[in-house]
Amino acid sequence: MSKPKRAPGGFPVVGVVGGGQLARMMQGPAVELGVQLSVLAESDTAAAALVVPSSPVGEHTDLETVLEFARHCDVVTFDHEHVPPAVLEALEADGVAIHPTRAALNFAQDKLAMRERLTALGIACPRWSRATTAQEVTAFGDEVGWPIVAKTPRGGYDGKGVAVASSADDLTEWIARIGEPGPLEGGLLLEEKVDFVRELAVLIARSPSGQAAAWPVVETVQTDGICTEVLAPAPALDADLASVVTEAALRIAGELDVTGVLAVELFEVRPGKGGAAAYVVNELAMRPHNSGHWSMDGAVTGQFEQHLRAVLDLPLGDPRPRAPWTVMANVLGGDFEHLYPAYRHIMARDPGAKVHVYGKGVRPGRKIGHVNVSGADLGDARERAGHAADYLRGVITE
Repeated sequence: MSKPKRAPGGFPVVGVVGGGQLARMMQGPAVELGVQLSVLAESDTAAAALVVPSSPVGEHTDLETVLEFARHCDVVTFDHEHVPPAVLEALEADGVAIHPTRAALNFAQDKLAMRERLTALGIACPRWSRATTAQEVTAFGDEVGWPIVAKTPRGGYDGKGVAVASSADDLTEWIARIGEPGPLEGGLLLEEKVDFVRELAVLIARSPSGQAAAWPVVETVQTDGICTEVLAPAPALDADLASVVTEAALRIAGELDVTGVLAVELFEVRPGKGGAAAYVVNELAMRPHNSGHWSMDGAVTGQFEQHLRAVLDLPLGDPRPRAPWTVMANVLGGDFEHLYPAYRHIMARDPGAKVHVYGKGVRPGRKIGHVNVSGADLGDARERAGHAADYLRGVITE
C-alpha cells in the first residue's frame, strides 16, 4: 500500500476510511489547514479518490488492509459508519487514534444501543421497543397505536432499513431474519410513528479535549426518506426550543464522548396542553452530515473544516452563519448523465449559487451534488437553490 506524502513543517496526515463524497469534501479544507488527507477508497474512481492524491484502494471490512492504511496516518476518521466493530477494536488495540472512538461510534452504528443510551440519559425519544417475535410487534403496536415504524438496528440510511407497519404481518420478512447473523441480530427496533411538525437537525463539533461548538439549528425537508433541502437557520423556530435542542445535542456529544462532527436529527412535536414546543431525537450520525452541507458556504467555519480541526484536537473555528439565510438543495440523479453543460448554465444564470458536485455517476435518486444559496431573503434563496438543483437533475430545462 502506498504511503501518503508528508508536508514539511510537521503537519499531520488525517486518514479517512471510505472514499465517498464526505471524504471528498474534506480535501479543500485540508489544503487550507495545511494538513494532508489519505483516503482508503473503495475504488480508484471513488468520489474522494478523484481529488485526493493519496487514495489507496481497499475494503473497510478487511482488517489487515485497514490496519496497514492506518499505520501511515496520525489520526483516522470515517466517511461512513459501516466499519465493523472488530476492525475498530483492532485499530484501537494497535494504538491508532480514531475519531470518533469505537465506544462512541457504536451508538451511531446500532440504533437499539442508541435508544437505550439516550433513554438512560433522559433525552426525549419516541416511544420504542425491541422486538424479536410477531407477538412483541403486535403488543407494541396495540400499546402506542398503529401504524408503527420498524427499523433495522444496523446498516440503514436515507430511508433504507425503515418500514411503516400497520400490523405484524407487514414485517413478516424482517422478523423471519431475526436471529440470523446480520442487521437484525439481536432484534428489531420498533418506534411509535411520531406526529411531528417538521424535522430539525443540530450539528455539534467536539474535540478530544472536550471543546465543543454548535451551528444554528436547521430545518430539513425529506422526500421519500431522502433529505432534499436544508434551511439554515430553521425558520420561525421558538428561541427556547432552539436552546433546549442545542443543549441536548451538546449533552449527547459529551455523555457519549463523541469526537468530530455529531449530527442529531430531531422531530419538532406539538406542545402538550399549556406546554412549550417540544422535540424527540430521531437519529444520530457521527461524521459530517447532509444537514450541515449549508455550512460550507454559509458559516464562518464549515463542517468539513471543523471536523478536521476536531479530530486533530485543534482549536475549533467559529460556527456562526455568514448570512441571514442559507438554503441547501440536494441534487439527485435524473435523466442526464452529462452534468457539465447544466453546471455551466447554472453558473451563468446565478453567479451567487455555489454548486458542489461529488464526482459520482448519475443514477436516479442518487445524491450527486448539492447547491448552496445565501442571502437576506429566505424565499429567494429557496427558489434559486431549488431551481439550480432541478436544472442539474433535468426536471426543468430553462
